[in-house]
Amino acid sequence: MAVQTRGRNKESPPLKPGHQQHQSPGASPRSGRGHPPHSPGRQGAGAMRKGGGGGRRGARGDPQGPCKEGPAAEGARGALGRGPLGLLCFCRDWLRVFVEDKKASVLKADSKIWLTLISAAFAGVLHWCHITTLFENDRHFSHLSTLEREMAFRTEMVVLASWYRIYTTVMDFLGVPTKTCWTVNRGTGLSPVESCEGLGDPASFYVAVIFLLNGLMMSLFFIYGTYLSGSRLGGLVTVMCYFFNHGECTRVMWTPPLRESFSYPFLVLQMLLLTYILRIPNINTGSLIALCVSNVFFMLPWQFAQFVLLTQIASLFAVYVMGYIDSCKLQKILSAHMVSLVVCFILMFGNSMLLTSYYAASLVVIWGILELSPKFLKKSRREVSLWVIEGCAWIFGTVALKYLTSLAFGIADDAHIGNLLKSKFTGYKDFDTLMYTCAAEFDFMEKETPVRYTKTLLLPIVLVILVVIIRRAIKYLVWTLSQKGQCEREERSNHGELVYHTLQLLAYSVLAILIMRLKLFLTPHLCVMASLVCSKQLFGWLFCKIQPKILVFAILALMTIEGSSNLQTQWNIMGEFSNLPQEELLEWIKVNTRPDAVFAGAMPTMASVKLSTLRPIVNHPHYEDAGLRARTKIVYSMYSRKPAKEVKNELIKLGVDYYILEESWCIRRTKPGCSMPEIWDVEDPANSGKIPLCNLMSKDSRPYFITVFENSNYKVLKVPKE
Repeated sequence: MAVQTRGRNKESPPLKPGHQQHQSPGASPRSGRGHPPHSPGRQGAGAMRKGGGGGRRGARGDPQGPCKEGPAAEGARGALGRGPLGLLCFCRDWLRVFVEDKKASVLKADSKIWLTLISAAFAGVLHWCHITTLFENDRHFSHLSTLEREMAFRTEMVVLASWYRIYTTVMDFLGVPTKTCWTVNRGTGLSPVESCEGLGDPASFYVAVIFLLNGLMMSLFFIYGTYLSGSRLGGLVTVMCYFFNHGECTRVMWTPPLRESFSYPFLVLQMLLLTYILRIPNINTGSLIALCVSNVFFMLPWQFAQFVLLTQIASLFAVYVMGYIDSCKLQKILSAHMVSLVVCFILMFGNSMLLTSYYAASLVVIWGILELSPKFLKKSRREVSLWVIEGCAWIFGTVALKYLTSLAFGIADDAHIGNLLKSKFTGYKDFDTLMYTCAAEFDFMEKETPVRYTKTLLLPIVLVILVVIIRRAIKYLVWTLSQKGQCEREERSNHGELVYHTLQLLAYSVLAILIMRLKLFLTPHLCVMASLVCSKQLFGWLFCKIQPKILVFAILALMTIEGSSNLQTQWNIMGEFSNLPQEELLEWIKVNTRPDAVFAGAMPTMASVKLSTLRPIVNHPHYEDAGLRARTKIVYSMYSRKPAKEVKNELIKLGVDYYILEESWCIRRTKPGCSMPEIWDVEDPANSGKIPLCNLMSKDSRPYFITVFENSNYKVLKVPKE
């Protein structure tokens, strides 16, 4: 029997299920991540995508301190004396007694809390189903071979090898099959491939973990909106706004392996914890530990996280300066950030970029201001002059300390970030800056983005909420400056977290306007802020005239008009991943080159070479490292106008054996001035006007290189050693 697919089929019966089925020839057990194949309306790395009818779709408790031993301890010793069976009986009896004791307290738990948790779980499952369906529709991932799945994971790579090994080891021990493998007929002229389904397949496990994490993220968003607004309707508004603006909120359904897919859910948890800390009068140690842990998980996968946390620290400092939180609470929050920074420094094998970052410098400077202000600035905190002094001290102190630490450690890994920001406001250009700004996701925010926010009513609602919060903040500041703030403590406890979220929203807006990719922070935060339309603190006067439920459901009904159209557009996307030229390249490399042969080429292609063939590479997409940027610049000189001999000598110094040339990189131009030869004209004006070397190599690679493989997209040049 054969299961019919889009023009192709999976033959059944399947191969015998097992814990670790054999891989298809040459397949690697590793998995990776990166940009998806190019598809209409989205940016990504260049692999082919097919749409329409052709394809292969088929049916388918806290520890106690020291205490005196009692009867329970004696019972445990007696059970141990009777052997494993006695111990098992003792554990069963103890568990029954424990459940009976706790049953009453569980039944007395607030039903509202249970309803909130159930609703949050439903939102998480719904989002998991949504992104899983979109990804399958776009890639037809379930019917891809192991090699094809690995090719789909391009550019950024994060390996979940440890989790995968734990899972497969446990399943093997329990005797539970982890995957089922099929033979997939891909159509006329193409050889059949093996396609495995189940979490025992590394690529499937990799994607499943990402989607599960982002499903849990939606549950957190519901709880976040509920807690911030004080109403479950707020959680509903947050979730619905996220779905209606899904294409502006995340890229996980198109590019699941990106580092942001791992990091961002932990930022949502971190901001929820921070909101709780800002709202409660006394901070407990457990909340600070949870904040520290969420910080660590946010920073570990993604080095850009430090810049996001810098905006958070800046917003918190502004909230402190305005008098919404005291220095003691801010110092405790800073201590959690400092501990998490040190932990990440250790876990990232001593990454000095963290210690020399603006984030680290800002933490130290703000701590110093909190310690020194009472000693040197004796004036009342209600004077504007003191606010200016503290603000200037933070700005200049952070910049100075960052410069000194970078100079002392000799670190320049994040220098390209400063140059990137400089290029946004000036005409500054260099090779590294153009490598970023020529990519659409690092350009300024599209003009259509605010329009899309407006059509779903997200932007108008948030603007109304901001006006209300800003009015209350101005009123509070007038009270404090006039020293008539009789309600200062109450106002501070009620609205400190709201002012923080407003400032954080402004920071995210600046980031998103400068770099379009950073909409992933702005749009979800807009959804969280929209939950405040249900806040009695802000709109209690309105709720006296109209029922909150009527208002909220009327707003959601209006949002649905455009939101449902956005969702339908996503659901209508159908296609499958295919990149036959790269498949030919990788198979040739595995068969015809030594395991220690060193490769160089475009960063996305190098990621695939490393993942699928395990060959050494000299450059890869982790562009934050200064040394890697320098090596990549040498490798990309093949697309410059330099002499072939000069380029060859530089490649030999890097130890390159084979260079993978892609002619498309020589002619591709995303916008004026952004083809590789044009980028090199900025960096190497002396050779401007000459024929690009890549054009010469495409015609004839002799005498400096030897062509050993060639197809429609790729040309492998052997670098002869002199």
